[in-house]
Amino acid sequence: MNSKSLQAPIKKKSKRILFQFEKDTNAPTVVFFAGVHGNEKAGVVALKQVYNRLDQKGLKGNVYGVLGNLKALESNQRYIDADLNRLWTKDSIDEILTKEHLHTEEQELKALFKQLEHILSLHTGPLYFIDLHTTSSKTVPFITINDAMINRAFSKLFPVPIVLGIEEYLEGPLLSYINTLGYVSIGFESGQHTDISSVENNIAFIHLALVFAEIIDKDEVDFNMYFEKLRHASENVSRFFEIVHLQRIKSGDTFKMYDGFKSFQPIVKGTPIGRFNGSKIRSKYNGRIFMPLYQNKGSEGFFIIKSIPWFFLKLSRILRRFKADRLLIALMGIYWHDKKKGVLKSNLKITRFLAKPLFHVLGYRSRQITEDYVYLYNRERIAKIELYKNTKWAKDERL
Repeated sequence: MNSKSLQAPIKKKSKRILFQFEKDTNAPTVVFFAGVHGNEKAGVVALKQVYNRLDQKGLKGNVYGVLGNLKALESNQRYIDADLNRLWTKDSIDEILTKEHLHTEEQELKALFKQLEHILSLHTGPLYFIDLHTTSSKTVPFITINDAMINRAFSKLFPVPIVLGIEEYLEGPLLSYINTLGYVSIGFESGQHTDISSVENNIAFIHLALVFAEIIDKDEVDFNMYFEKLRHASENVSRFFEIVHLQRIKSGDTFKMYDGFKSFQPIVKGTPIGRFNGSKIRSKYNGRIFMPLYQNKGSEGFFIIKSIPWFFLKLSRILRRFKADRLLIALMGIYWHDKKKGVLKSNLKITRFLAKPLFHVLGYRSRQITEDYVYLYNRERIAKIELYKNTKWAKDERL
């Protein structure tokens, strides 16, 4: 939440809803989430400030500002009992919706789930879901997405770096669940938790998102100022990156990041990064450090990312358009687990033999692994492209 605007009057139907503007069920709808982690308040502050500035009469669509973890926000903690942004799997949701006794974040998920279902039941136009976050380390603003072409096309409108493939390393983020429903869903990390520029970056991003979603006309806001603000804040970092490594932290592990690392900082193989269970750990890759952990709570110590060559981005777009992933079924050991949901089941021996980038180019990310098999998920087959086909950005991208 923003500093002075915390006391501003807010139109809402519940504590969870900061505001809602409902114009037309067939018009585009943007849903902003903030405070899914309770110690990340810049998004809440920014939404309140944007609410106070918006000319409601000029809106051509529907806009929601939704709070995530109310209890954690009150306590200024990332979470109380469990990370709310790691609970959004189908099995977990099914269990929570039928459980009698729920811990704090399960209660929060249940309330958010009902709110999400309500919004989806109301609107038939293009839907955009945007989750506003901050990081414990210094960082340029950036976008994280599940690797679907609708997410790529919408995200590239913003002048900030974009990180693909987060779903392959994290289980249960809110946006990954929404992506399984086929909608555009992107995460925006605006900066460090306590940095005032994180609020300002969020304000710029929110305005640009409303313009790109065709809810506000470009000339109704100071578009160029907001665009240049984010472009400058991103320090002209290259556009698309992919995660190649995650340092996981399990219960009982001890991890301490060495001081001074910043997201997107270039590193070389062998760079000392921190101490893990009493031993020094070094980078196994040339690349860039990404979201190094500088807080007590969290199960991801750091990521390493690499830029994606333009050629592979172009190739994947072509291959996905022509559904070239059908060729994978011709290989022994790979077959459909759930064709409707775009899930392949592959023998681990086959998956290890084939280059991982091949699956990525075709739109598949491995997520669920058993002793002998890996499940590969494709967001293209479930993406609701028809819902967005008449938007300017989708036409420009020829989706």
